[in-house]
Amino acid sequence: MARDSDGSDGGALRRIAPDSRRRPDPATEGLAQGLGWFSLGLGAAEIVAGASIARWLGKPELAPVIRAYGVREIVTGVGILGTTDPTPWIWGRVGGDAVDIATVLPALEESNPRRGNAIVALMALAGATALDAVCARNLSQAPLRPSRRIRRDYRRRSGFPEPPEAMRGRASDFEPPMDIVGPQAMRAWTSA
Repeated sequence: MARDSDGSDGGALRRIAPDSRRRPDPATEGLAQGLGWFSLGLGAAEIVAGASIARWLGKPELAPVIRAYGVREIVTGVGILGTTDPTPWIWGRVGGDAVDIATVLPALEESNPRRGNAIVALMALAGATALDAVCARNLSQAPLRPSRRIRRDYRRRSGFPEPPEAMRGRASDFEPPMDIVGPQAMRAWTSA
């Protein structure tokens, strides 16, 4: 390996470049996977039974909205289960929970005969939001997993085997060997 004039390797150290994958504890990883599967199941239920859920809440006009939320849940679940770092997808679940709560709040009005069902739905949403928030926070605070790629730093390297001062005049002292085998045109020229 070529060295600088001070005997060092010119800073060509092996450095590990971090990537965006996180290294959470196994419990948080398991919770994230569970939330991914939960998203898939909830999304399927909201798509298939959106009208029934809306009637259960006492707001039948919300059926298309609930079906759209089902699509969102399925996309989020696929994102959580299909990536090496589910952190942004879990944060997406937290945002989706906030939208879900805002959608169910109008069902709490006194004139709704199914107001009790809306309270049950809000309690379930609050529990899911708490789980999502804890998981997202733990994932965000997890240390980065080191990358397997190795990058070399050649910024301090000149490309010369020795410092320029030590190589000065070397080309004028060069004498080609006379036993070069090859065509006449490729042999070194001599004045003799």
